[in-house]
Amino acid sequence: MNGGASEARILDAWLANAQAWEHAVRGGAIESRKLVTDRAIVDAVLSRQPRKVIDLGCGEGWLARKLAANGIDVLGVDAVPSLVEAAQAQGGGAFRVMSYEDVAAGALHQRADVVVCNFSLLGHASVDALLAAVPGLLEPQGALLVQTIHPCAAGVEPYRDGWREGSWAGCGDGFGQPAPWYFRTLEGWMASFRQAGLRLVDLQEPRHPHTGKPASVIFMAG
Repeated sequence: MNGGASEARILDAWLANAQAWEHAVRGGAIESRKLVTDRAIVDAVLSRQPRKVIDLGCGEGWLARKLAANGIDVLGVDAVPSLVEAAQAQGGGAFRVMSYEDVAAGALHQRADVVVCNFSLLGHASVDALLAAVPGLLEPQGALLVQTIHPCAAGVEPYRDGWREGSWAGCGDGFGQPAPWYFRTLEGWMASFRQAGLRLVDLQEPRHPHTGKPASVIFMAG
């Protein structure tokens, strides 16, 4: 799978499926989110007791609203204009249309106590470039929090870094062509953090209450 073409397909898929995604999130259509992962990332952010948070890949803004309800100043950034418009309509933070390439190039002149990426790191080169920019977005003693699919529970074969075709399975109706995604092993994630000048300080494995299997992994790096 061609890397450059795959990166472009990610944004194309999200532009085409933004409305369906907004409905899925607000309608509670994704079981793992309701049962495990939404609460897990909120708790992880709150554990840092931040005053300011930058939500990279904020989508329709649900996480910003949850954090704002706890008195946190949140800036949400997303490359999909319709999702940013939906977030702005609901309030709970400031929201900007900005691509990861823009952030990597230094266009985001903000610092925060926590930078959070909640299931929003799908690419390869684009993600590596974004991670490299994160230290410049963090206040001293700040932290990056990344929640993503647990590599060991994703059912991906073979177990090595590489592009995979995506799926909207479990997200509800109304979706079209899914976005591809770049699968990273645990070792691959560690390498990406090191390359960006980030040090892993914690790792959590939120478990599904019914299966007992990891529903996700949350990396904390500083």
